[in-house]
Amino acid sequence: MVDESLEMIAFQMISNVGSAKSLVMEALYAAKEGDFALAEEKIAESQKYFVEGHKIHATLIQREAAGDKVEFSLLFMHAEDQLMSAETITELVKEMIEMYKRFGH
Repeated sequence: MVDESLEMIAFQMISNVGSAKSLVMEALYAAKEGDFALAEEKIAESQKYFVEGHKIHATLIQREAAGDKVEFSLLFMHAEDQLMSAETITELVKEMIEMYKRFGH
């Protein structure tokens, strides 16, 4: 795999999951204000970006499994870290929204 290609893929992942994280936080802020409909919209929108980032990641894993070795890259490692943190933040925010719904805002 060409390094430039891996770099572009990493940036695509970072961009998508960064958007997902931003939208998840917007969902939390909406829930904090009691706007649960907006919170759910933001969560749904964030999932589209997260799924896109995850698809990009899965493509690389499939390429490596097929024998196309991926060189170690701090940038790609950062992209994977962002992917995992977006997933964690999303699950935590979903739980926090449920708490806002249950216990008030």
